[in-house]
Amino acid sequence: MPSLKEVRSRITSVNSTKQITAAMKMVSAAKLRRAQDAILRMRPYAEKLGQIMGNVSAGLDPSEGKYGQQREVQRTLYVAITSNRGLAGAFNAQIVRQIKRLAQDTPGQVHVLSIGKKAMDQFKRTSWHTTDLPTDLARLFDDLSFDQVAPVAQLLMDRFADGSYDRVVLVYNRFKNAATQVVTTEQFLPIVATGEEASEGSSATSKGEHIMEPDRATIVEQIIPKSLKVQLYKALLDSHAAEHGARMTAMHKATDNADSLLKDLKLTYNKARQASITNEILEIVGGAEALKG
Repeated sequence: MPSLKEVRSRITSVNSTKQITAAMKMVSAAKLRRAQDAILRMRPYAEKLGQIMGNVSAGLDPSEGKYGQQREVQRTLYVAITSNRGLAGAFNAQIVRQIKRLAQDTPGQVHVLSIGKKAMDQFKRTSWHTTDLPTDLARLFDDLSFDQVAPVAQLLMDRFADGSYDRVVLVYNRFKNAATQVVTTEQFLPIVATGEEASEGSSATSKGEHIMEPDRATIVEQIIPKSLKVQLYKALLDSHAAEHGARMTAMHKATDNADSLLKDLKLTYNKARQASITNEILEIVGGAEALKG
């Protein structure tokens, strides 16, 4: 049985850890509220714009839609979106595992662009790490806004258009709720036409038959690039909200574990203290008996 001093030291240590995890849980909960509001406001707009973009792209000639050109995949770029900090359970690890699984099954050359320090730490020492794209993208989460993300999306679009990459795929955690994050693999480029069709009896325009206003060229030059920028921004917002949800859940579990451990340690401490007192009493009684003798 450990000594009383050792048990007291462990109790103090666990108490300190519990205070830290409880504080981190509250901080993450506050940040989660803001991040959740941001993604819930953005998601309907981004999804509808994505549907329109896919339908418009499906109706374009190959010469018109440079972002929808389907070509033989020889070079694939995976965009790994993780967090800058840990202590969020399996939040970052599951993205890294997903990238590795995808890379093993992908034909041709594989490159990884890391957004987030945790992804950078994992891939910068691998042959997949890309060197012709920015490596300081972790800063995006310091002040996450559309204006900060748009240039990165434009760079990816340019790299696809000039043939540097034949396919660009986003891999990130999609926010479902505070306790659930869904690993999502989403093709960014080339644009994928939506598979939705107008329901029977509906007067909705069928896929690829939109009336263009002001004209098709303006749609191609302005709406599609903007929609791609929104798609990347939504993925980062999703990951940002999912990160705080994962961290809040992890810190909640850590706090509960600390409570459970404290109960066990206090029980051990009381047993050790009781045994110590019993030994002292026995020594006193033994000493008294020896004096009588």
